[in-house]
Amino acid sequence: LNCCAFNSFRFLVKGGLAGAAVYVAYDQGLLGSGIEGAEALKKAQETLPPAIQEWTDYLGWEVRAAQLPPTPKIDFSLSASWNKGVHTVMSALSAAPSRACEYSVEGWKYVKDLVK
Repeated sequence: LNCCAFNSFRFLVKGGLAGAAVYVAYDQGLLGSGIEGAEALKKAQETLPPAIQEWTDYLGWEVRAAQLPPTPKIDFSLSASWNKGVHTVMSALSAAPSRACEYSVEGWKYVKDLVK
């Protein structure tokens, strides 16, 4: 294969995986409100131990419940912190075009003042 074609294919595969990850996160409610994120976290905590047990049985590994580490106790709301970060980043991205325009106007004014 041509190197350029291979790199293009890799880019498309990586972009598809990233898009799929964002879609799954959105579909599961991880990008919604804090309440939706907390519900998704509870759902994952209920679903993961049986799924791990099923896969270990399938692979022939012996894992007893005592060997699995306990779920850590978190004093702060992880879902609220995550969602706050997502909202902060998204609001910054949505304001970026207008901020860039403002900064470019200020930059031109500064350059014009230097030239005078």
